[in-house]
Amino acid sequence: MAVAACGPVTVDQAERSCLRDAELAERPRGSAAVGIGTGSGGTRSYGAISLEMSGAFIRGRDPADVFDQCVQRRSGQMPTRPLSQQPGWRSVR
Repeated sequence: MAVAACGPVTVDQAERSCLRDAELAERPRGSAAVGIGTGSGGTRSYGAISLEMSGAFIRGRDPADVFDQCVQRRSGQMPTRPLSQQPGWRSVR
């Protein structure tokens, strides 16, 4: 059964999961959290920043190429439509 789990997925599944690769090729993702609290010791604050960046972004790869190659690698087939026509794709360029 473990071998079957490693096999290709459907094109539809690959297209959905490869959107993230394309997004990370276009721009880094980040988040920040800040908290403030008061207590007997006075006011305290804390924060955290998270940044996720792909090698494709650093190398300046075209997100559409990243998407196409990802879908082909995961499903063994080309996408049914280009990245620009994928539901959920929002290019910032």
